[in-house]
Amino acid sequence: MRRRIVTIGIIVAAIAVLGTGLFLGGMAYVNNVEQPAYDVVRSNGAIEVRDYPALIVAEVTRSGERQEAVSAGFRPLANYIFAKERGGESISMTAPVTQARDEPIPMTAPVTQQRRVDGNGETPREGGGTWTVRFVMPSKYKLQDLPRPAGGDVRLIEIDARRVVAIQFSGVANDQLLAEKEATLRSWMARQKLDARGPATYAYYNAPFTPGFLRRNEVMIEVAAADRS
Repeated sequence: MRRRIVTIGIIVAAIAVLGTGLFLGGMAYVNNVEQPAYDVVRSNGAIEVRDYPALIVAEVTRSGERQEAVSAGFRPLANYIFAKERGGESISMTAPVTQARDEPIPMTAPVTQQRRVDGNGETPREGGGTWTVRFVMPSKYKLQDLPRPAGGDVRLIEIDARRVVAIQFSGVANDQLLAEKEATLRSWMARQKLDARGPATYAYYNAPFTPGFLRRNEVMIEVAAADRS
């Protein structure tokens, strides 16, 4: 009996150590990498109206379900910043990684995946489509200073300064959770009479091994020019 108690104690201690490691690892990732600077214009709980400056991003386009697209887009972008398929030095990792479904009018965002909108301006609920996945480049770089990608898959562009409305939340960002938060954000925007400029952008701030309750996710929607006053 005593031996069993000791064994259980060892298992509990190991789980505690593992949990602490995941906690520290997840928090270290989001706290120790550069994030795009922005000004908060106003806030309401988890929702903020933000002004972002012009940003330089590396982006790729992938087709398929949302989760498949962001995973497929992450790999070539990681190869670019870590100099796996090009010459020169590696580039520091930043957060968030963003994802948005494509639309006919080009969208702007940090590291992004952007979703196509339907005729009513709403985001379709199904996960398939063509997505743009982006990494924001560290602020010390100008576009001309960045090393050229090895092929045509990764594109380097500068996106204009913009105003967005964002909602922040924790949890594993699956399709259902993202749809719920996007609906909450759009409902708030409607009450504030803010018009969306294009589809939603999904932003992921943490490494995949981070427990859901420690993750920071966001849904961001750019605001039309008439609302940037």
